[in-house]
Amino acid sequence: MLKTSLCLIAVAISTNSLANENNKNEYNSDQFEHVIVSGSRISESIDEVPASITVINQQQIQQHLKVSSELGSLLAQMVPGLAPDTGSSSNSGQTLRGRAPLIMIDGVPQSTPLRNGSLGVKTLDASAIARIEVIKGATSIYGNGASGGIINYITKQARSDGKPEGEISISSRFSAVKLAESGGGRVSAAVNGKLDQLSYLLTASYEENGVQRDAQGDILGLQYGLSDSETQNYFTKLTYDFDDEKQLQFSYNYFSSQQKTDLGDVTGDGNIGEKTYAIHVPLELQKQGKPQGPEGNKNITLKYVDYSLFENTQMTLDLYKQDIENVFFFSTNLANLDEGYSGGQSVIKSDKQGARATFNSQFDFENVTATLIYGIDALNDKTSQPLVDGRVWVPEMDMESVAGFLQTKWVINDDIIVKAGVRNESIDLSVSDYQTLKLCRTPSQCSVPLNVRGDTINYDATTYNAGIKYNLTDAFSPFFSYSQGSDISDIGRLLRAATVDDIALIQTQASIIDNYEVGFTSQFENVRFEFALYRSTSELGTSNEFNEVTGVYEPVRAPQEIWGYESLVNYTINQDLKLSATYSYVEGKNTEADEYLGAKQINPPKATANLTWQTNEKLSLAMSFLYVGDRKRFDKNAQGQYSGDQGPVSSYNTFNLSGQYNVNARWSGYFGIENLFNSDYYPARAQAYTYGGYNIKGLGTTATLGAKYQF
Repeated sequence: MLKTSLCLIAVAISTNSLANENNKNEYNSDQFEHVIVSGSRISESIDEVPASITVINQQQIQQHLKVSSELGSLLAQMVPGLAPDTGSSSNSGQTLRGRAPLIMIDGVPQSTPLRNGSLGVKTLDASAIARIEVIKGATSIYGNGASGGIINYITKQARSDGKPEGEISISSRFSAVKLAESGGGRVSAAVNGKLDQLSYLLTASYEENGVQRDAQGDILGLQYGLSDSETQNYFTKLTYDFDDEKQLQFSYNYFSSQQKTDLGDVTGDGNIGEKTYAIHVPLELQKQGKPQGPEGNKNITLKYVDYSLFENTQMTLDLYKQDIENVFFFSTNLANLDEGYSGGQSVIKSDKQGARATFNSQFDFENVTATLIYGIDALNDKTSQPLVDGRVWVPEMDMESVAGFLQTKWVINDDIIVKAGVRNESIDLSVSDYQTLKLCRTPSQCSVPLNVRGDTINYDATTYNAGIKYNLTDAFSPFFSYSQGSDISDIGRLLRAATVDDIALIQTQASIIDNYEVGFTSQFENVRFEFALYRSTSELGTSNEFNEVTGVYEPVRAPQEIWGYESLVNYTINQDLKLSATYSYVEGKNTEADEYLGAKQINPPKATANLTWQTNEKLSLAMSFLYVGDRKRFDKNAQGQYSGDQGPVSSYNTFNLSGQYNVNARWSGYFGIENLFNSDYYPARAQAYTYGGYNIKGLGTTATLGAKYQF
């Protein structure tokens, strides 16, 4: 009922006031577009970073919100090197340069690397984000889980002048192919201001989707689907300024996104081109178990900053706590008929508590400015993956880590930047005795349960990084960087597939990733060009292989090599017309077997283009284009079928269109059309993943109408 009401209200408002967004809010401005904090944990200019980075600014976020609220599709459109959008709530296979990125909110990890369920991208509503910083390539500066790089959501701040202001936005979203049951509604609100020394920012959003339909009008399959999903996000940030130099900040984030549907899947065979789609079915055939998705994930952060601890030193102290429960769909692969289980449903539970102390000291010498960034991190991460019915699939992993780091930056003659750093991390990972689950794909195809003796595993890794950038001229600024990452990602997957009776015998060693990158940036009068070549190697990979007998994934810890290149062009055609285009290519191999890596890591070539046009003071339009190329590296198996994540990917492309019209200083309205030309396609992951339920087509033409009121 609510989504129908929201839909009708939004349509009524939108038809009277299609409007251009008024960016009067200071916290919505792009004043930080050329400043990042993710790469070194302090604010620094992009021009002083010897690495490839992407910053998605507030204007780009707002433009995409008119088309879709899904952050996965925004990142795929704007970040070269990131795999195409999956079209679902799961970012499995959406790697960054062939490896898993660490998702963060204001520097606090949202991923669950000890048991990576690939749900970290969807942890915050886009309306609460000021900008997104993406640092590419393995890094250890934030600890475990960043083998592919960092995606950091930087949240909004209250405006500095303290004037209270707010906004309310309401929109409807529906299929333009077949309207029936597709109507959904979204409402978001924000308020910020200042009371004496206390600044406040509060945002809230609520969204209900109707059914999602493909280009033929059929309802998309439910595996990690977004049909009939309900998403809530409540975010608050309070900042108290003791004086001009000392500040205390508290933030809280609540996020929930669950699919509540009465539909059931009709499963097709991707090997013969049959899609999986959903229909209305009797109760006994509907999705069983709890609604899938994040079930009320919470983040609390307390940060104290002293901008002048000493004459030349700044101090930042962070305390954070996170509780995550990500519920997965009911699967018959988790059956054990001998014990009365026809299937099962798992939940990744993660409880993190962390503390960080970061110091930044700056020294000026003749023609040289030196910056030292140093500190200590402590983290306790308890992660497990039980089943809803009480069975234990992955036992609790209790990780305690302490790390010290030193990062240096030397700016010589204002145009040569040299960086070097080191991080030493000590990790203790404790697991109690446990028994692997007996899982039966069919009554005659069952895994054999095994009693495994627990232990405490110790890791001690020292990783290094170094880089140099020479701002020779605006037209040519080359850079080179080398960075290492220490990764013990997805230990949980190793534990649940154990084939030995002692955890000490499981191949749980940390994977050290060596990342090399060379590139340059060029800035001309109205054109900016970026290009980078990269190569990353690891003696132990983190890929997985599907066991067709047991129906579960098993780890492959073989050495890997991944390589590729990326390019970006920003062209300001004139003051009102701007074009941005990217192209990225990545490839990778298991070097021990000389075999190409599958789609869980390696994505096809990708090209994007984004055109924005400010037609006049009131009206603006934006068009985006996505092209995904072919990747056909694998042969069929003995049964004449593709297996695992090795299906062939054929090229496809989509267009999105959005528009804004400004009625007056307070009222604005907008529209967005996703898949403008109703392209009939399978997303890259749906083509490459051959296991059941993933062969779901992409979203057909879908329209959004909305309006915003600012006060």
